[in-house]
Amino acid sequence: MKRSAMWTVGVLVLALGAAQLGALEGQPPADLGLNNGLLKPPSVTRNSVSSQTDRHPGHPQADYARIDPLPLKPGGADASLDALTAALQQLGGVRNLTRQAGYLRAEARTPWLGFVDDLEFAVDAQRGVIDLRSASRLGSEDFGTNRKRIEALRALYLQQP
Repeated sequence: MKRSAMWTVGVLVLALGAAQLGALEGQPPADLGLNNGLLKPPSVTRNSVSSQTDRHPGHPQADYARIDPLPLKPGGADASLDALTAALQQLGGVRNLTRQAGYLRAEARTPWLGFVDDLEFAVDAQRGVIDLRSASRLGSEDFGTNRKRIEALRALYLQQP
């Protein structure tokens, strides 16, 4: 095996080992949750999506981060959060679900390297939606992972009764 190939294999083995030990999880931000009805703004880099980008005018990543909220289910906030919880459980890779009145938080872990993304959902009954935010803890580019996860979640959520 050539030296460069051996180096590449070595780096991959180290990265996978670090991932298994949780070195790529990062720490949850201290400012998650609702603040005057708002979720944390999207990241200033291309590693998050948010349905509240319009509530953060002039945000540098608003175009990249913009995503539609989820519609409320006919049964209201509790029924909608029940359906969302079921959809998150079906999605896979999701853990640490925390639910409060009108708010749901979870963590999603990527399969290979174990990067953790924070997912937040807040009911806005007046608008008839569940606002959402999904953001990577580490890195400045998610290569569309958060958007793909939320759209897969949306499909599962819409299938729920």
